[in-house]
Amino acid sequence: MNDLFRLPLGAVVETGVRWVIDAFSAVFDTLAVVFGGLYDWLDAALSVPPFWAVILVVAAFAYWSKGLVLAVGSAVGLLVIVAIGQWANAMDSLALVILAAAVAIVIAVPLGIWAARNDRVSAVLRPVLDFLQTMPAFVYLIPAMLIFGVGPVPGMVATIAFALAPGVRLTELGIRGVDPEIVEAGHAFGATPGRILRQIQLPLAMPSIMAGVNQVIMLSLSMVVIAGMVGAGGLGGEVVQSLSRIDIALGVEAGLSVVILAMILDRVTSGFSAPRPRPARAAASADSGAAADADRPADAAGSEVRRPSADEPAGATASDSPRERTPETANA
Repeated sequence: MNDLFRLPLGAVVETGVRWVIDAFSAVFDTLAVVFGGLYDWLDAALSVPPFWAVILVVAAFAYWSKGLVLAVGSAVGLLVIVAIGQWANAMDSLALVILAAAVAIVIAVPLGIWAARNDRVSAVLRPVLDFLQTMPAFVYLIPAMLIFGVGPVPGMVATIAFALAPGVRLTELGIRGVDPEIVEAGHAFGATPGRILRQIQLPLAMPSIMAGVNQVIMLSLSMVVIAGMVGAGGLGGEVVQSLSRIDIALGVEAGLSVVILAMILDRVTSGFSAPRPRPARAAASADSGAAADADRPADAAGSEVRRPSADEPAGATASDSPRERTPETANA
């Protein structure tokens, strides 16, 4: 141990954290009440209905996202969770994942847009995101437990901090990857920066943004398991309990339930990010309409050329139609 040179970094950080806790205790108490209320409401919405109703809702989302195969696979996976007796714990973890991922996405996407449109913001956020991504996950639990105590709220806050970084990075990457010529074309047509963002950059960057959403959800699920160490409950609590008891059966059942939830969430979110093909009937009607327009003759001004009828002479033009003939031209 080096006694000559000792940097008291840990003590300084601890002092700063305790000062923040004392200075912003009212804010933290409000966050604890809000997050706790939202978690209880969402957990009740998932746990109170019968399991088959929740499975039907999840299967409907899976069918809307990617089709029948994913819907059937999601239903079978959730039935396996019911069969091994982990349904209540799985719904507790799912509620925590949904709420933490939603808050992380609400924070990450605007920050990514801001960083993509401002180089200084990007330069400031980059080391912060590096710190958030490389810090061990267990470290987030210490200040969260000091601020919010024991329960699902500190696990939720630690999950938000842990899962935030990929959402910001992939949102910034997607917007910066939009072709500059398309953006310049929008400026040339007089579009405002807000309209360019809404109608050009965000739609073109949506695959990258949805990939960031997918990563936020996956990291949230992994962190929720670790949050079981601070009393978050759910599948994470079961994993911690199996570790303390050396219970292989409980660990396998809880771990398999986590894997099933992760696969369902991953496939559903990736399905929503994939481009949707046009229906065959609409595509065929659009193609036939385009072909008919291509075969229709038009003059130099783009107006339709009138074809002479059988009763009119072959040399008649559009100006010789009966409606446009004056009495003088008729007598002539």
